[in-house]
Amino acid sequence: MTTAMTWFKSSHSGDNGGDCLEVAFDWQKSSYSGDEGGNCVEVARCPGTAVHIRDSKNPAGPILTVSPDSWSHFTASVTRTSD
Repeated sequence: MTTAMTWFKSSHSGDNGGDCLEVAFDWQKSSYSGDEGGNCVEVARCPGTAVHIRDSKNPAGPILTVSPDSWSHFTASVTRTSD
């Protein structure tokens, strides 16, 4: 699990130093990912809004964003097929 949070400036914040809002994602590495640098998936949840998914070997992106419902359906499907 990564401990660093990734901060993003709100799209409603300007570049002139006025009112700015930043949000952070707390990235968590999949329990199926090892420490050997292989296939690693990290997920950051924004409650009620979105789930962000990235490859931990390339933290700058691309980042896939899905709805919480889509993520729940995906993980339930993966769990059923791996049993």
